[in-house]
Amino acid sequence: MNIPVYTATEEVIFYQLKQKFLERKEDIPEKSKEVMYYSLAIGHHIGVFDCFKPQFRAPRAAVDRIIEALPEDSEARRKLAGLYKFGEIIVDITHVGLLKTAVAEVSPKADAEMAAFLAGLDTCLDAIRDEPAIYLMGRWVR
Repeated sequence: MNIPVYTATEEVIFYQLKQKFLERKEDIPEKSKEVMYYSLAIGHHIGVFDCFKPQFRAPRAAVDRIIEALPEDSEARRKLAGLYKFGEIIVDITHVGLLKTAVAEVSPKADAEMAAFLAGLDTCLDAIRDEPAIYLMGRWVR
């Protein structure tokens, strides 16, 4: 894989869709929860950006090392490498299994920066597994 040239100050930040518009949990009937999260998810298309909260970050070089540590033909590598192609990626319930496997595969050989990123990703993947309507957005920040 050809890794694009970048500056030393670039980093990857993953944000999680998690803010609720209503203050109390009991205000949200269980049947309405998925509709509420869907409304939050599409909000960024109409100018609502405050629905996402930063969850974890890492220097781009650490993310490069994680991607390089994954098998060339793996779906997890292809997914994370989307950061190179598009500048951002979305991680939803359909990606949880493949990325949890990748975290388990890379973690034993990870350095401190990689391990911190992988731990943050793993925690957020668990949150998505528990509440499938939420998702992550990962972005390069220059």
